[in-house]
Amino acid sequence: MIVARVTGEVVATIKHGDLATAKLLLVHPVGPDGALIGRASIAVDAADAGPGDLVLVADEGNGAAQVLQRPRGAIRTVVVGVVDAWTDGAIALER
Repeated sequence: MIVARVTGEVVATIKHGDLATAKLLLVHPVGPDGALIGRASIAVDAADAGPGDLVLVADEGNGAAQVLQRPRGAIRTVVVGVVDAWTDGAIALER
């Protein structure tokens, strides 16, 4: 899992069937200081996050399937929580 900042929403007029009703977000990993690092990716939103939110992202197909409670499919990366607080490497998630 990684901590990332939501930098935008992704809109697609044609989607794979597994993504038909999914909200897609552009997420960019952040370092311990909160600065953007690495490369951005597209994630399915399972936590009702939005642009600017700091989020916890699962980036593994089986974990994504479990979070979304569906068989494995075309989804690998999922936003699983919105981070409320982050200090000294510990995070608190919004429920």
